Amino acid sequence: MLILRYHFVTQDGKSNKSNNFQRMSKERIIKEPIRIRQKELANGNLSLYLDIYRDGKRVYEFLKLYLIPEKTKDDREKNRQTMQLANSIKAKRIVELQNGAFGFKSEYQTDALFFEYYKAMCEKRHGTPESRGNWGNWYSCLHHLRKYEKNERITFAEITPEWVQGFRDYLENDACAWTHDYRKKIKDKPLARNSKLSYFNKLRACLNQAFEDRVIPVNPCRGVENFKPEEGTRMYLTIDEVRKLAQTECDYPRIRDAFLFSCLTGLRRSDVLRLRWGDVHHQGDFTRIIFRQKKTKGQEYLDITPQAAELMGAEGNPDETIFQDIHCPTVTNKAVQEWVLRAGIKKKITFHCARHTFAVMMLDLGAEIYTVSKLLGHRELSTTQIYAKILDKNKQKAVASIPNIINPEKESEKSHETANQDADDKLQG
Repeated sequence: MLILRYHFVTQDGKSNKSNNFQRMSKERIIKEPIRIRQKELANGNLSLYLDIYRDGKRVYEFLKLYLIPEKTKDDREKNRQTMQLANSIKAKRIVELQNGAFGFKSEYQTDALFFEYYKAMCEKRHGTPESRGNWGNWYSCLHHLRKYEKNERITFAEITPEWVQGFRDYLENDACAWTHDYRKKIKDKPLARNSKLSYFNKLRACLNQAFEDRVIPVNPCRGVENFKPEEGTRMYLTIDEVRKLAQTECDYPRIRDAFLFSCLTGLRRSDVLRLRWGDVHHQGDFTRIIFRQKKTKGQEYLDITPQAAELMGAEGNPDETIFQDIHCPTVTNKAVQEWVLRAGIKKKITFHCARHTFAVMMLDLGAEIYTVSKLLGHRELSTTQIYAKILDKNKQKAVASIPNIINPEKESEKSHETANQDADDKLQG
């Protein structure tokens, strides 16, 4: 709130002291069109945003500036500089608001075509080394956006929170799964929960970028609830099943080697296929691979076992890929599934299940979850905790402690055998 004080003086420069309450110290309160406000975050920081009120409408602009808890002198200085920057932005917005009121052109490009902007974002991802699956998801979302919005010439000015909520409702209630040929709909098959989440996130990413590019002054996604992810089943092989698989013939030897290598290292298929001999280093008795993850772009240093190193084969030139003759994901997964069935394992296993197998195997062998997280290259420990949930030793121990209620005599025999075993262990000790 802006407070203006007026002090009245006479023509000779002297203050007129009469009528003190009416003339000497008048205050006039004027409401500011833009105010800096704060929103408390879960981590204790305060997010700064502008509360903009004009023509009876209120909009918000989040500045991506944050105040931190002041524990030190440096914290206070940092907050002072942050507030100084926030006030500078506020002053600029006030000038822009005034210019807009006098007919100057707005700096935002709200008349830009939404679908043209979205398609440009799709093409940008097509030209990067991102996975083909992510690029495909962007185009699948485009298909559903066109099913929801028939007007190909819709502008960003027409993309309101109500429009965004409408697209969410469409995904929730009306959208159906389609084949890769979008002319063929899978009859009456609604989208999976995680598909709805994925498509809605693509729209959110597009509008977030439009806000960053100053195409729109306010993000219409704010306040629209997202879908909650559905936890999927993570199929894996046990140590005994991996042994059995290794002893079973596979029609594609290098797919066999690459799959078992992934079981022993936890590497994704994309990272296995990108490995070159120049990434392999020998340090004493250890073999280490140094590489950058394709998905997270993180630099990784991974020591591997001698049996994993053996699966790589004879060393080649530094620029040569290690695992060659690996077909596309569809062919690879089909070969793995046939191999698994030949081994007598009745599980639906894909190449990516090798990574799950490594994670569960490490936890089963007693590795700490933090270590497993680092081996897998996870950024967040919560991602690794999913595997700890799969293999919960405490649950297994609790279930194993249930006495034999149906056949008590077998319980007594078991107890007798356990007692004998304990006595033998003491004698041997």
